[in-house]
Amino acid sequence: QVQLVESGGGLVQPGGSLRLFCAASGFTFSSYAMRWYRQAPGKERELVAGISSAGDSTNYADSVKGRFTISRNNAKNTMYLQMNSLNPADTSVYYCYAVRTSWPTTQNYWGQGTQVTVSS
Repeated sequence: QVQLVESGGGLVQPGGSLRLFCAASGFTFSSYAMRWYRQAPGKERELVAGISSAGDSTNYADSVKGRFTISRNNAKNTMYLQMNSLNPADTSVYYCYAVRTSWPTTQNYWGQGTQVTVSS
């Protein structure tokens, strides 16, 4: 059974930090590129950051560049998102996403999300 379980969310003051975790099971984690998405109330889900299957390539949304760092540990089947200098605009549900494309098919999985609230 495939599972992506996010954790680490919570309430933090502006300027604070949080570290999100995504624990994967039920599939070959090291074969999948991974991404973090987020969705605020009334807004579309947006891509926050992505990392290649080997962890040697990353990319970020402009809104989080320089503040967020995505990483992964394939030995632990876990992905991370270190979030620094948080501001209220970062308040969202954060989702973990796994994707693997082996032409002509694509397999992808979503986690259930973890709430991050930035407020004083």
